[in-house]
Amino acid sequence: MNSTTDQTAELNLEANSLSTAPGAPTPKPDGKRPMFYEFKPEETVKAKHGTELRCKTWEAEAALRMLENNLDPAVSLVYDELIVYGGAGRAARNWKEYQTIVKTLKELEADETMLVQSGKAVGVLKTWPHAPRVLIANSNIVPAWSTQEYFDELDKMGLMMYGQMTAGSWIYIATQGILQGTYETFAAMADKHFDGSLRGTITVTAGLGGMSGAQPLAVTMNDGVCLVIEPIDERVKQKVREGYVDEQARDLGHALELCERAKADGKGWSVGLTGNAATVLPRLLELGFQPEIVTDQTSAHDLMDYIPEGEIGEVLALKTANPEEFKRQALASIVKHVEAILEMQRRGTIAVDYGNNLRGQAEKGGLNVRDENGQFLYPGFVPGYIRPLFCEGKGPFRWAALSGDPADILRIDRALLETFPDNKLLARWIEKAQAKVPFIGLPARVCWLGYGEREKFGLVINDLVARGEVSAPIVIGRDHLDCGSVASPNRETEGMKDGSDAVADWPLLNALANCASGADWVSLHNGGGVGIGNSTHSGMVIVATGTPEKAERLRRVLTTDPGMGIFRHADAGYELAQDVARERGAKIPGLR
Repeated sequence: MNSTTDQTAELNLEANSLSTAPGAPTPKPDGKRPMFYEFKPEETVKAKHGTELRCKTWEAEAALRMLENNLDPAVSLVYDELIVYGGAGRAARNWKEYQTIVKTLKELEADETMLVQSGKAVGVLKTWPHAPRVLIANSNIVPAWSTQEYFDELDKMGLMMYGQMTAGSWIYIATQGILQGTYETFAAMADKHFDGSLRGTITVTAGLGGMSGAQPLAVTMNDGVCLVIEPIDERVKQKVREGYVDEQARDLGHALELCERAKADGKGWSVGLTGNAATVLPRLLELGFQPEIVTDQTSAHDLMDYIPEGEIGEVLALKTANPEEFKRQALASIVKHVEAILEMQRRGTIAVDYGNNLRGQAEKGGLNVRDENGQFLYPGFVPGYIRPLFCEGKGPFRWAALSGDPADILRIDRALLETFPDNKLLARWIEKAQAKVPFIGLPARVCWLGYGEREKFGLVINDLVARGEVSAPIVIGRDHLDCGSVASPNRETEGMKDGSDAVADWPLLNALANCASGADWVSLHNGGGVGIGNSTHSGMVIVATGTPEKAERLRRVLTTDPGMGIFRHADAGYELAQDVARERGAKIPGLR
């Protein structure tokens, strides 16, 4: 970034500060967002199981159960603050608004739609039985004002919340939600660099909050060794308890000993180390330790969520006492962290960014992270390894059993293998997922399926519900990180072939198209994964209730939704997406 751009950015930040906006509300004197703890339920929130309805339709009941599942302490990151994952990604704006959302869902008629504005129910419309029951918009700000600083002031006044991706759209399924995508990424790295397997390799990464346990487990599923660094000791212990990390090391020396032993044995194994990546990675360089792969999954899009170097108790106290100093130290630590990644890359390690905006923050801190052509010195995982899957309309398709019965998911697993008997990678994923992935909250499964495949399998699930082979309706959704639902220049749309990285029309069209096709709830968010102002993305959920009417809506929605990925990538000039469109009958004006 040149000096002129820096000056412009500083002027924009100054101009966009809420405190200078005419007629702006006044922030609370203590600077804390209102949480209304007096409305917090006496009983801990957990998703209801079984077939008894509290709402008037299964669609509204599904939205309520998934909201509750997001907040279940076994699933969420900070229950008391309604934070689900990703730093400050919330399920509802505060406890008062949570109660209002619950009450509204219970009263919602079969032809009504609830509107949710950044975690607050703001209206109910008379629509149609085939219209969405819930429409959600989170964190969206007029583009020229869409900065972290402006958002933070709105947030402190209780006017907005950060929805992340699946936190504020009520379709989070814990670490498993990104696990298969992470598995696919490391499988693609294995194919590209290591003859199809990570056996005999060590991956170094960091971060074990929220969904971050996906990386160590995905590496071991690809038969590799993973060293994962996390500054909060309890988070390491939690991931070991949950099965996402195999073992906790006593110290760095012990960690390296464990990793080298597993590498020599050709064993898939993961080791958690309590420490700070900004400290540990430079130390690894001093020791001459060179992993085969280095990446990171620490929440870094908001500096308040990245823990800087220092004694952990003192650092966390600083976060409360002096947030600005905390952010300054966090940025300095990020610069050290990325410097170490770049040095590992120079020494021959394969470096990949996993979409947490770590490179972008390091750039803000003054580190040169780009080459002479303006491209990042080490690639993001999407342009590096995943984009061909996006061109086929593939992405993190997922479903959850509203019954709460794991047997329903296992029955669907069996149907999945029967429906796609020739997909060996899929069969391997299901085998490993059943063996190694714990069910947390409502039992769920994630599976990367493409254009045509999602529609086909959605109808299979609906038929299982109709025949009573699963005991209650099944929620079908996906991550916002998908083939055609997001514009995120530092992640999903980094390095697009036609230069359209920042074009946000596509996620807006995705949301509109899903509403028109009959989804049960649709969401549109700003900033998920990479921070306010850095992405626009949409989410979709539809409930398989077993009825013929729902079968028709499933057919439309599960064709429309991944079809947006085909449209988006074909339009950008990707020949694979154009070929898929021709082969599978996706209608694109002008494509011959």
